[in-house]
Amino acid sequence: MSQATPADSNTGNTGFWKELESWKTPEAKEVGPPVEVGSKAPWMAELRLPDGKPTLVVFLRHCGCPFAEKTFKSLAALSDAHPQVHCIAVSHSSAEATDHWLPQVGGTWSVDVVIDEGRDIYAKWGLGISSTWHAVNPVTLWSVFSLGTNEGIWNRPTESGSRWQTSGAFAVDRDGTIRWAHVSRTADDVPDLQAAATALGFPPTAARKSH
Repeated sequence: MSQATPADSNTGNTGFWKELESWKTPEAKEVGPPVEVGSKAPWMAELRLPDGKPTLVVFLRHCGCPFAEKTFKSLAALSDAHPQVHCIAVSHSSAEATDHWLPQVGGTWSVDVVIDEGRDIYAKWGLGISSTWHAVNPVTLWSVFSLGTNEGIWNRPTESGSRWQTSGAFAVDRDGTIRWAHVSRTADDVPDLQAAATALGFPPTAARKSH
């Protein structure tokens, strides 16, 4: 019969404390006004828009969250289907945790990943801390099970990040104007990124007819 080694025990303990840390209320930030359709994208040195291309900016939940995984997979697929669109994912998990998570969820494809561990970009774009209901309401908890059962996307270990950080997604045109915006109302409120691409002038590719 196999026995746990001290190294295994330390790894388990570390994972437990990281999971516990993700439930703590993070440092409060001065959150900017909501970014609305028709307004200009907030400018920051870490996220310079406009950049001359239509752009999708997706602010993820913590790495390990199944809804972050579903969102990122959708963004990666869209980056392949519409190479004219600049796809950016913003992660508030650490660079190390994000780099560990990305291969697990299928890789980046043509998505650029920006690390915002301090959550300053989130705050600039009007994305603050959520409520308990946002993260753990009954519908969201059921959606976790449903997503795993139907799509095989389950919770992964949380190595970094906060479960209370609000996520969102925005479509920005070549001139820096917001053409579509989605701020998640609950943790399971995944953005419709195809609608975002359509708002930028890239509707779904028509399915080929079989011969």
